[in-house]
Amino acid sequence: MRILVTGASGQIGSELVPALREVYGRDNVVASGRRRRGSLADPFVELDVLRRDELDRVVRDYKIEAIVHLAAVLSAKGEQDPALAWDVNTNGTINVLEVARANKLEMVVIPSSIAVYGPETPDNPGDIAIMKPKTIYGISKVVTELLGEYYYSRYGLDVRGPRLPGVISWKTPPGGGTTDYAVEAFYEAVKRREYTFWVRQDTRLPMIYMPDTIRAFLLLMKAESSSLTVRFYNVQGMSFTARELADTIRKFVPEFKADFKPDPLRQKIADSWPKSIDDSRARRDWGWKPEWDLESMARDMIENLRRVLVESG
Repeated sequence: MRILVTGASGQIGSELVPALREVYGRDNVVASGRRRRGSLADPFVELDVLRRDELDRVVRDYKIEAIVHLAAVLSAKGEQDPALAWDVNTNGTINVLEVARANKLEMVVIPSSIAVYGPETPDNPGDIAIMKPKTIYGISKVVTELLGEYYYSRYGLDVRGPRLPGVISWKTPPGGGTTDYAVEAFYEAVKRREYTFWVRQDTRLPMIYMPDTIRAFLLLMKAESSSLTVRFYNVQGMSFTARELADTIRKFVPEFKADFKPDPLRQKIADSWPKSIDDSRARRDWGWKPEWDLESMARDMIENLRRVLVESG
């Protein structure tokens, strides 16, 4: 299968592209973005998902059979420019779906987010729950899910995706999400031995470590369409408070000092999301199960960041 990955230089794409190339072959996975960033190897093509003609040309030129659509403006950054977030997240998705439909692609994979939930959502929601988000990112992701379901039921286009919690990784810096404090805390713990969280210490949110995120994508992509009972699936790795994260980091960096000064906007967003999500359907339908917990993730994050920061000088 020949796969095009949009937004390939972002936090997820920078690690998903190499993983996909291991499975499908390097030349069969085409990375794309508005500009090349990081160390992604060729094939790479500059592509703006807001230009449908460009997208269609790339799909035809590279004989693409599936698209993994990662290009998006995330939650906190989206609140700074709601119009841009709506344009990229919604119109970009429409373009991807239309090009996929017109070219009869086998599959479109689009990650969703716990941002689709809102204050009215009961805690630990399943895949089908009240979705009344209070951010433009969340609103755009609800639309993404509805569009995916529509193109599946209306045109038979196989649209599927994991509904992700906060993603934690050490290879690529965070990109403007509300849960980025859970990444920044590790960077600052290794570099400066201190960090000021922008949420209250009792703020509990669902999270997932990047290796589990990559596994979720690969498992869901390999699943037979007939085995899927929804098009977008909750996946969760763990759930912890900011205080629990700080205490766990301190096990590996004993001198780490944590302060908590909530940012009103980002705290409001965090408070609108569930403390955990129910991913039992993904476990049942396509064998999902996380392999990392808070302590094993913290150990791995700190070991790798220490090595990377030393190597970079």
